[in-house]
Amino acid sequence: MNIKVVETPEEKQHAFEVRTTVFVDEQNVPPEVEIDTYDGQAIHLIGYEDGLPIAASRVRFVDSFGKLERICVLKSQRGKSHGANMIQAMETIISNKGYTTAKLNAQTHAINFYQRLGYDVVSEEFMDAGIPHVTMTKQLE
Repeated sequence: MNIKVVETPEEKQHAFEVRTTVFVDEQNVPPEVEIDTYDGQAIHLIGYEDGLPIAASRVRFVDSFGKLERICVLKSQRGKSHGANMIQAMETIISNKGYTTAKLNAQTHAINFYQRLGYDVVSEEFMDAGIPHVTMTKQLE
């Protein structure tokens, strides 16, 4: 998978299409919750396989940490390490901006995935868009 920082309106649209497919269509998140005001201040990433958009995410900087958000891979492309590669690309952006802590809100079914990547649960379970989540953090090198 080729991961790149979104630079054009077309790439941003591709990222939004992947997010809509995963979160709105598959997980029933309301569209107005999925595409939000934070999109304007985020760094967006898009992952392409054979020229087709298959993964997306965004990074924001909040307080003293980089926040990984809206991480998604199309269902047909899961299980191929694309999610882990996307996380690594996001962590590189965070580190390159001088931040040493990465934070994310993980859907509870994905806790083990993030733990394998070095993240620790730091909150009780909470609901976001009708889906159970926990907050997780990782100290970056």
